[in-house]
Amino acid sequence: MNETTITAQPGTPFIDIVREFDAPPALVFRAWTDPELVPQWLGASGTTTTLIEYEVVPGGRYSYVHRDRAGEHGFRGVFHTVVAGERIVQTFQYDGRPHDVSLETLIFEDLGGRTRVRTHAVFGSVDSRDAMIESGMEHGVRDSMARLDRLLTR
Repeated sequence: MNETTITAQPGTPFIDIVREFDAPPALVFRAWTDPELVPQWLGASGTTTTLIEYEVVPGGRYSYVHRDRAGEHGFRGVFHTVVAGERIVQTFQYDGRPHDVSLETLIFEDLGGRTRVRTHAVFGSVDSRDAMIESGMEHGVRDSMARLDRLLTR
């Protein structure tokens, strides 16, 4: 079973996430960028995801809402770099903390029929990074990666 590793070194404004998938980069990238597939895996278990906009091109925007028993949680950002099957650079913003915007770089590494996705998120301050961690993002990320793994095996 593939594990999701989330690292946030004390005193740094970074979060690093690593997950391997038993699928080639083109397939993982498609699941990550196809508006028909993203709602099937993005979000914690028990969450429904509605895409408001999702245009994965340089300068394209995204916004989506997670709905669960606790209510609605909105997220948004802009895609800055998109290299099919290889890399995405995007901003990420949670509506609950609109002044905390991170810059995320996602690398899709080819492992010979498998894929390692590395995400490096840079926050404006350690406090912003810590607030993201305290929001429960770890649970959402782990569940999303497990849901994506299941989608890719279908």
